[in-house]
Amino acid sequence: MTAGREALVLIDLQRDYFADDELERCREDLVAACNDLVGAAHASGVPVIEVRTVHDPGGSTWTMSMREDGQGMALEGSTGAEPVEGLRTEGARLVSKTRDSAFFGTDLLDVLREESVGHVVLCGVSTESCVAATAIEAFAHDLAVTFVSDATASVDRDLHDDTLAQLADRYRQEVRTAAEVEKRWANR
Repeated sequence: MTAGREALVLIDLQRDYFADDELERCREDLVAACNDLVGAAHASGVPVIEVRTVHDPGGSTWTMSMREDGQGMALEGSTGAEPVEGLRTEGARLVSKTRDSAFFGTDLLDVLREESVGHVVLCGVSTESCVAATAIEAFAHDLAVTFVSDATASVDRDLHDDTLAQLADRYRQEVRTAAEVEKRWANR
């Protein structure tokens, strides 16, 4: 499934998200897969967009649950908001967000339109929240979606697998490995 030019979108690959034990356990493999995709994207002329959650330390951008807990994350200027160790994002266009979907309240759609993108390849964390919310909104904007199964992760492996299966079924969004995406780009 392809619908025009593709873009690689890296979602929330930031230090705070890897404080979770399961995400930390798979961090090294996840970062390696994302770095391979970034390299392949650059080699094939595929735009790379890094999406980071960045919240106001004073709480003005916090979600309801953050306010209820009295604790924010990915706070502007903190080390937790920085890219996860080892992630190579040079040459990527940066989009900042404050909610799960990378489209909500951001210029992501404008960036994709500027690049004539009709198909987003999604990587990052967490599969069931920010990656899924972005994929569903991409569908609403008539963008094709590919999930990279070994470059996305969740706090629970079963939840990761179930989310990918449901989105593939419900929204006809494809699930591929990093190697499969890299091969597709190399053959263009």
